[in-house]
Amino acid sequence: FLIDMFVTDEMVAGMERRYGIPSHREFAFPATDSELRRIRSSQKDGRNHDVTLYIEKGDKLVVIAKHPYPPGLFRAPSGGLHPGESFVEGINREAHEETGCEIELERFLLKTSVLFHAAEAPDNAVVWRSFVFLAKYSRGDFAYTDHHEISAVRLANWEEFDLFGQIMRQSESAGLHYRAEMHDVVAQLCGRTQ
Repeated sequence: FLIDMFVTDEMVAGMERRYGIPSHREFAFPATDSELRRIRSSQKDGRNHDVTLYIEKGDKLVVIAKHPYPPGLFRAPSGGLHPGESFVEGINREAHEETGCEIELERFLLKTSVLFHAAEAPDNAVVWRSFVFLAKYSRGDFAYTDHHEISAVRLANWEEFDLFGQIMRQSESAGLHYRAEMHDVVAQLCGRTQ
């Protein structure tokens, strides 16, 4: 397991004191060698985390699409903290870069640990963590600045995540399969399951 110098246990404990004790889930997904290489390439300086934001604006959520996504696929925005950044600083920066919005954090929903592993070689694996927060939209015009990664931002109903999940599960991406499973847990935690 990689030690992540960007997110320490003390930082997580501080967010738990401010925003509540999150649920914890563990996942494992088989991944292709090329996907494992891509995940490893995002682990600069030992980073093994993302912060995922469920941003409510009224009865809808702010969602993003990335350039390689299939048509119709959106999900909750996420990104990593920079070295020396606090959770709140990093979250606010990522929210602005990916959505063009300012937000107010409300609740620490979920901590996850996921193992992406090669199907034929289980010790060829990458461990990743997600820290998932519920937030409220404060202001902003969706003029996101991270055009390298983000292709679109819009509002979506909670019910639209059923379609997003179907698209994710039909893909060959272990990362998207993980996002679909993570969303199912978040929907349950937020009382949004049928």
